[in-house]
Amino acid sequence: MNNWFRNGTPWVWLNAGAVSISLIMVAGLLGMIAVNGLGHFWPKAVAEFDYTEGEDAEVQRVLGEVSRSETMTAAAMREAGYVVPEDEEIVTRHLIKRGNRDATGRDFVWYIGENASEFRYPENAMVLERLTWGDLIGYLKDYREDGEVVAEGDEARERFTERLQETSASVQEIGRIERFEIGAVNYEIEQIRLQQRALDLNPQLSDEERAEQAALLDEQRAEFQERYDALEDRRNELRREVRRFAITAELMDGREQEVVLADIVRATWPNDMSVPAKAREYVSVFWDFVSGFPREANTEGGILPAIFGTVLMVIIMSIVVTPFGVLAAIYLREYAKQGPLVRTIRISVNNLAGVPSIVFGVFGLGFFIYFLGGAIDRTFYPEALPAPTYGSPAIIWASLTLALLTLPVVIVSTEEGLSRIPSTIRQGSLALGATKAETLWRIVVPLAAPAMMTGLILAVARAAGEVAPLMLVGVVKLAPNLPIDGSFPFLHLDRAFMHLGFHIYDVGFQSPNVEAGRPLVYATALILVLLIIVLNVTAVTIRNHLREKYKSESD
Repeated sequence: MNNWFRNGTPWVWLNAGAVSISLIMVAGLLGMIAVNGLGHFWPKAVAEFDYTEGEDAEVQRVLGEVSRSETMTAAAMREAGYVVPEDEEIVTRHLIKRGNRDATGRDFVWYIGENASEFRYPENAMVLERLTWGDLIGYLKDYREDGEVVAEGDEARERFTERLQETSASVQEIGRIERFEIGAVNYEIEQIRLQQRALDLNPQLSDEERAEQAALLDEQRAEFQERYDALEDRRNELRREVRRFAITAELMDGREQEVVLADIVRATWPNDMSVPAKAREYVSVFWDFVSGFPREANTEGGILPAIFGTVLMVIIMSIVVTPFGVLAAIYLREYAKQGPLVRTIRISVNNLAGVPSIVFGVFGLGFFIYFLGGAIDRTFYPEALPAPTYGSPAIIWASLTLALLTLPVVIVSTEEGLSRIPSTIRQGSLALGATKAETLWRIVVPLAAPAMMTGLILAVARAAGEVAPLMLVGVVKLAPNLPIDGSFPFLHLDRAFMHLGFHIYDVGFQSPNVEAGRPLVYATALILVLLIIVLNVTAVTIRNHLREKYKSESD
């Protein structure tokens, strides 16, 4: 037994067990996120049942999707205000997504299972995903055009689904006109306004020159205004066309509600769908989630702006932090005279890695936005003042702040890589007549490239998940436009942006509809984890390629 302890076998097993437990916990966490997130997009069956609270209470019809079920004590439910049969000690309650928030006020309601009849699953139960007010769950009664009933029953369903496809295409065209074409024209008109104000602020121009340039700008404004009017007419025409078509739906309480097809994103009859049809619908809904824009306080729609903002911020951060971190490490290791000052700098760099991230956010807000951004506005954009251009939270400042946050990681990793290069390689290069600079940049730095990539991998992993500093320097709840578009300079680094990490925080803790946002938190978290994995795998692949390349060359 003493020999068993002396040779270290228990500690090997202890470490192996700890690593195994950690891997199991990580796999379990990812599995929980995947199940709760990806399961949200599968079309759920719509249940119908009769519900009554007591013998003398009125029986009501309930129609909706079973979100989840819980087993509770009857005493706890009575204390919560629910009516529970006297002979019951344990009850099951079901959270039913009824939809119809505009009609009932609440789309998620708890129901006691013991007060409900057996669940029925009618094939004609319909689920409508709408642009506003969440889902509508009910029965299709008729299809209308210009207010007149055109079809009822099965014919109404057929006419409705055909017309919905055409209407959805028109609605998408309206969105494209508003978001991109009209947005681009508005941007150009705003630039002309700023140019006119710059003319007024330029004291070097004579009155004739100012009037001549102002006349040219007026002509350009007139051209853009004409384009704007044409786009607006086209949009209004499409709006009038799509508002002609509507359906009448019967809600669970018997009320009828008219829904315009232009307000419907998709319509499904889950109880009448086969497994392949549900699979196709699942892929379609998930793709819309990944490629769409958010709506309804981020509890509906997609997360494309958050994905794009996260990736762009990480790319800009990597472009900034890599050269600065590598050059700093090269100077400290290869050129700086080793002494108390360099040791102090290294200690400071190591301590900088432990500074809370929110401190970097405060620094970015004060230095980058207020000081540097304000100076840029006063120097290069005086015509836009007092409205800030770079003197406000933006993706460039968020990227620079995270570059500072991750700079110590890159410096330390690069220094370790440089220190592992044998001195004999440097001496052999110098003995062959190479200068110190040639030895460094042609021999040492390429051999240390895998260590540099390791630092970049760690930096990307940390930066992609940071939220606290971004809340101060650029991230917003909703960004109407992406930081990239067709207007010069195409990449607008002065714009605020959306971020997956902040999107998770906002939907999870700031959402007005917690139950509706719960599955989106898991789905967004899964996308963030997958995005980090993709970024890291890309960096690891590059690192391994460099390692094998220079290993083969050295052989």
